[in-house]
Amino acid sequence: QVQLVESGGGLVPAGGSLRLSCEASVRYFSPSSMAWFRQAPGKERELVSHISWMGGATHYEDSVKGRSTISRDKDKSTMYLQMNSLKPEDTAIYYCSASQYVGVFRTPSRYDLWGQGTQVAVSS
Repeated sequence: QVQLVESGGGLVPAGGSLRLSCEASVRYFSPSSMAWFRQAPGKERELVSHISWMGGATHYEDSVKGRSTISRDKDKSTMYLQMNSLKPEDTAIYYCSASQYVGVFRTPSRYDLWGQGTQVAVSS
């Protein structure tokens, strides 16, 4: 019913930046939280960053802490991930997700809604 659509991925050199976007298809989206996950081929999906929808509290995994900023615009039902100083190990498909659960969860099973993913490739 509700769809999430990611955009903003691409091929960038190491040290470059990207801003990922995730837009919900409903005008007034109200999940408990949203999160960015990523998945490289042959690897498990892993949490990158998380934001509570109402309060905007943020969480960053150590892999991106200090060089990424998660944000959301409630009026636009859109979440963003600004990624700077990109590294080859950031290469993955990045997925937008939403959860009705309260709290930060690393497991994908706690998230109810997923986008189709956007490819990020960082060359060395």
